[in-house]
Amino acid sequence: MNNIESSNTVSIKKWKDNLVKQDEIDRYLEDGIDFIDDEAIKAEIEKNSQASPERIRQIIKKAYEIKLMNQADVAALLSVTDDNLREEVFNAAREIKTKVYDNRVVTFAPLYCGSKCVNNCKYCGFRSNNESIERRVLTMKEIEEETKVLAGKIGHKRLIVVYGEHPDTDADYIAKSMKQIYSVKERVRNGSGEIRRVNINAAPLPISDLEKLHQAGIGTYQVFQETYHHKTYQEVHPAGTLKSNYPWRLYALHRAMDAGIDDVAIGVLFGLYDWKFEIMGMVAHARDLEKRYGLGPHTVSVPRLEPASDTDFSWVKHRVTDDDFRYIIAVIRLAIPYAGLIVTNRESPEMLRSVIKMCTQRDADSRVGIGAYADAYTTETEKCENDSQKGERQQFILGDTRSLDAIVRELAEMGHIVSFCTAGYRCGRTGKKIMDALTSGQEGCFCKLNAVLTFQEWLEDFATPETKVIGDQIIEREMDEIKARVPKDFSEAQLKHLEKARQRILTGERDIYF
Repeated sequence: MNNIESSNTVSIKKWKDNLVKQDEIDRYLEDGIDFIDDEAIKAEIEKNSQASPERIRQIIKKAYEIKLMNQADVAALLSVTDDNLREEVFNAAREIKTKVYDNRVVTFAPLYCGSKCVNNCKYCGFRSNNESIERRVLTMKEIEEETKVLAGKIGHKRLIVVYGEHPDTDADYIAKSMKQIYSVKERVRNGSGEIRRVNINAAPLPISDLEKLHQAGIGTYQVFQETYHHKTYQEVHPAGTLKSNYPWRLYALHRAMDAGIDDVAIGVLFGLYDWKFEIMGMVAHARDLEKRYGLGPHTVSVPRLEPASDTDFSWVKHRVTDDDFRYIIAVIRLAIPYAGLIVTNRESPEMLRSVIKMCTQRDADSRVGIGAYADAYTTETEKCENDSQKGERQQFILGDTRSLDAIVRELAEMGHIVSFCTAGYRCGRTGKKIMDALTSGQEGCFCKLNAVLTFQEWLEDFATPETKVIGDQIIEREMDEIKARVPKDFSEAQLKHLEKARQRILTGERDIYF
C-alpha cells in the first residue's frame, strides 16, 4: 500500500467512525428493542394463513377507508392463493389507487452521482470488493451536464438522485449537488427545461447532516431497509461495514423527521427474503412512523433483485415470481393506501403495463450508469446510436430503457395522464397536510388540475407529433371530466382559473400551478 492509499484508508476509517451516532438509535428503541419483531411477524402470518373468502372480502371493503391496515388483516391478504379471490384484491387495488390519486402517473428519472461505496452488500454491483466496476464521483460540472440532458432534452421535472455511501459523497456533497441541479435552466422548444423537485436516495445520516439536506431543498428522503428480516440483513451486509448496522438504517427516516424532513419513503429489495415477511415489515415501519410523527411514508417502492456486473446470485432462495410480484403491489396498495407506489425500470415493459393501474409513479428514459445521460447524446439534438447499458458502470441492469416520450404515449393510450406536477411541495402541502389531503380526497383534486397544466406544458415543449396528438386528447377528456365535477369537487372559479392558466401555457408561460 502506497502513502496515498494509506492516507485514503485512514481518512475513510475516521469518517466511518464518526458517522453513526448511537444516541440517535437509542432514543427510538423501546426497552432497547426495535419495532421489527421477527417471531411475532412470522406468528401473525401463520395465524392468518387460512383466512376465509368472506374475511378477505371484509378486509377489502375496509381498505376503501384509506387508512393503514392492521397487521392481522395484512397477514390474511398474504394468504390468498385463489386466482379469483386475488382478482378481487387486484380490482380493489386499482379502484383505491384511482380514489386517492385519480388516473395520474408521475414520471421521474434516477441520477447516479457516484459509484464509490464503503459497503460490501452481497447483492450489489457497487459493493466495495467488486473490481469490475469503474469507480467515480461526478463533479459539479458533470452533474450540470447530466441535468441539462434530463431537463433540457428529455423533459423531466423530478429526479431521484442516488449516492453511494462514501466520504466523497457525504452530506455536504449531496447538498451541493442538489443546489447544482436546481440551478440548471435550459432553453427548450417553447419554454424552459428545469428540475423542480430533487428527491434523494442516500445512505442513513445523522440528524445534523439531514438538517443540511433539509436546508438545501430536499424533496423526499428515500432509504430502503433492503430486508426487514434481522438474520438475512446480517447475512447480506457483512459485519464491520456501515450498512451492517440494522437499527441505524431502520431509524434513518425517524431521524429525517426530527431534522425537519417530513416527506420520507420506504422500500425493500424483494428477493432477499420471503416477500410476505417483507410486506409485514413495511407496514410495521409505516405504523411506527405514524405513531411517532402522525404520518407514514409518502411513497413505497418495490424493487426486485436484478442482474449486476460480476455478482453471484446463486445463493438467492426467495426470488419473487411475476404473479407474486403483481400481488405484492396489490396488497401494498390496500395495506398502505395513502402512499404513492413506485415501480421502476428494473421491470420489463410488459410487467410495468400490467401493474401501472395500481401504481402512482414510474421512472422513464432511465440510465443508472455514472455520467450516462451526457454520454448518450453526441450533439445538441442527436441521441447516440451506441447507447447500450454498460454493466461495469452501473449498479444493476434495467428491464425497460424506452424514451420518456414513448412511455408518455403508452400511458396516454392506456387512459392515464402523466403528471409533472411539483406544486404541492412548493406550496407547503407536505407531511401531515398532504396525508390528510390524500385520505380525504382533496389532494386528488389539486393534483388533477395541476396534472392538466404540467402535462400541457410538457407536450408543448418535448412531445413528438404522435405523442402530442394523443396527449391533447387526454387533456380534453380531463377538462370535460373536471367540468362535469363542478360544483361537487371543483368550483366555477377553479375551472375558470384552470382554463385561463392553460391558455397562458399555450402562449408560452410556464410553471403555473394551483
